Amino acid sequence: MSRGKVVVSGCFDLLHSGHVAFLQEASAYGELHVCIGSDENLFRLKNRWPINDQDERRYMIKALACVHEVHINQGTGLMDFVEEFKSIAPTHFVVNEDGHSADKEALCRELGVEYVVLKREPHAALKPRSTTSLRQDVRIPYRIDLAGGWLDQPWVSSLCPGPVLTISIEPTHDFDDRSGMSTSTRHTAIGLWGPRLPVGDLERMARVLFCCENPPGTPYVSGSQDSIGIVYPGLNRSNYSGEYWPATIESVHDTGVLNFLEEHLQLLPLGSRHSGYDVLADTRVTKEGAERLAQAAEDCWAAALRRDASAFGEGFRRSFEAQVEMFPNMVDEEIRRVVEEHGPSGLGYKLSGAGGGGYFILFRRDDYPGAMRVKIRRKEE
Repeated sequence: MSRGKVVVSGCFDLLHSGHVAFLQEASAYGELHVCIGSDENLFRLKNRWPINDQDERRYMIKALACVHEVHINQGTGLMDFVEEFKSIAPTHFVVNEDGHSADKEALCRELGVEYVVLKREPHAALKPRSTTSLRQDVRIPYRIDLAGGWLDQPWVSSLCPGPVLTISIEPTHDFDDRSGMSTSTRHTAIGLWGPRLPVGDLERMARVLFCCENPPGTPYVSGSQDSIGIVYPGLNRSNYSGEYWPATIESVHDTGVLNFLEEHLQLLPLGSRHSGYDVLADTRVTKEGAERLAQAAEDCWAAALRRDASAFGEGFRRSFEAQVEMFPNMVDEEIRRVVEEHGPSGLGYKLSGAGGGGYFILFRRDDYPGAMRVKIRRKEE
């Protein structure tokens, strides 16, 4: 019986042990073809040139015993490998959990190719590696807003005061820019403080970060929940009442509560928001909508404290639905398809940030194939 053909795609700049372990595992499915992004396309996507050019990357990957052939993609964008993919006609397409996307899965479904998502695990006795960590070991966290998002805007919370719930998460994954994970605020924090958050008064640091991202004359003020979610460890509740800065901030560092959230939260990549995305078009913010949003966030907070998965999932979903009711541009037809396909499998769901792409976040009891897990940042003693 002949072996199948396997395709993997990626940048593979600064080749490291994590890449090798992934390629070796992928080669178990058949003859391995590696499709790498061209220098020009990587510059378009990341706004920087790779450290190693495409010819050097091709040479190093081809030197691995597990690799049959290396192809330089001729396309552009995140799906730059499609023409090479069709030419190779693989039986399997293998990705790691960081590289999973709905578009890749749909391509395999269309062409009858088996889609395989591997856990991102280092080889035994080796430390986890990523290209980002090799460039610079940046430990500035990201944030996820769990419920109540948009109440940090005065024109929403002035209609009904309410909380925004956020968690600060460790940079265990290379989260996409323009994905609702507060990457722009994180970039501002890196510019301010370098690869680590400073030690000091948390509220003062969060205020400095918020002001730095929103200097005088900023036409659209980013919500302060972004800076709070990055700076404050653990689970945080920011209580808004018609101002850009919350009246109070409450934090939970209980290990049981944080473990509860980590055990249930799973992220499915959707791809970055497109450059012309305008979430504020066609908004219909109402007092009733703001009340529903605030109540859902209150319910999520209470459920998290008592570790009630069913109640949290319900509040999680109702918070998202209240957001979409007031900001319909958060979702498009493709995202609605993802919601219909994956949403019913969990206790609750939402989109990261302001939607339009990013990550579909599921709250569920068991592992979902291809989903990413997160690590909540703990309080440092």
